[in-house]
Amino acid sequence: MKFTIDRDALLPILQTVNSVVEKRQTLPILSHLLIDIKEKSLSITATDTEVEIIVTSDMQLGEIVKLTLPARKLLDICRALPPAAVLNFEIHNDRILVKSAKSRFTLATLPAEEYPVIDSIANTANFKIQQKKLEQLLENTHFAMAQQDVRYYLNGLLLEISNHKLRAVATDGHRLALDEAGIQTDLSEPMQIIVPRKGITELTRLLQDDDSEIDIQVSTNHIRVEINNTCFTSKLIDGQFPDYQRVIPALSETPVVADREALKNSLTRASILSNEKYRGVRMIFNANSLHALAHNPEQEEAEEELEVAYKGPEIEIGFNVSYLLDTLSIIKSKKVILSVLDPNSSCLVLPEDESICQYVVMPMRL
Repeated sequence: MKFTIDRDALLPILQTVNSVVEKRQTLPILSHLLIDIKEKSLSITATDTEVEIIVTSDMQLGEIVKLTLPARKLLDICRALPPAAVLNFEIHNDRILVKSAKSRFTLATLPAEEYPVIDSIANTANFKIQQKKLEQLLENTHFAMAQQDVRYYLNGLLLEISNHKLRAVATDGHRLALDEAGIQTDLSEPMQIIVPRKGITELTRLLQDDDSEIDIQVSTNHIRVEINNTCFTSKLIDGQFPDYQRVIPALSETPVVADREALKNSLTRASILSNEKYRGVRMIFNANSLHALAHNPEQEEAEEELEVAYKGPEIEIGFNVSYLLDTLSIIKSKKVILSVLDPNSSCLVLPEDESICQYVVMPMRL
């Protein structure tokens, strides 16, 4: 059996699906791609059993066949071939011969029927959202997810779905990020799902900054997003996300208003001499001024002073400067609001514009 595919048509598909494929797999079949060829279409699937991406493209191939090919090797071959090259595939039992001009490659294949695919999901919620809205929602929150925390439910991002809004929340126990966007669903009761870190990473990579609407289907175990010719599916984390509303402090009557870029630069400079392990910076709020102080075990010190708008009492409080810098990098408004009720309370960080993003950074003792 033979078929031919243009290199320039195949390469973008392989680049899209290959990021799902783990370099070290316990099952050999997971290092392969499932290639499903019909007379007028080509579908390529990659999965690690947690996340699955399927890209379908209209192609006149004139064959009907399913096979698997090693993902990384096929991608590397396509990358190494010149633009406008044509790949000719010939199937010989458990081997695939790939020819292009004077290049020849023989690849091992594995039984297509053994390839694990995620079956169709039973929807409990179904809604549409603009690509750029979802992209912005994930971009504004995903950085606060935990990494390899024993509290497994924190190693993902909470999506709270109601009949008029989609809210995203991420926390690692030391900081929290929240944002929301308007949607329309038929849900009578709000539902919460937790999408794992890898699922969020892959979905963010697939989304584009445009106004087109995408379909999202949610079941008790999976989330599926259809973006143009790409179908993304991820398993969900089975766990109870903490009550995030309880850790969002009230807005102070005398918040600090600062130039975001100037504050970010001041904290960046102060962080140079902070303790490399704990990254602590002491911040002192005075009338219309903010002092940031850092020191390290070598008795080195840094001090930064910044003019801000503040009319409250003097407050001295310590923070992990990395958490503040991460937040200031995500916020896009010219000015930023810092709300601290007392030296023991968390800091509520808000953009000064009309967006509804909220960020919380817990204090640390220095």
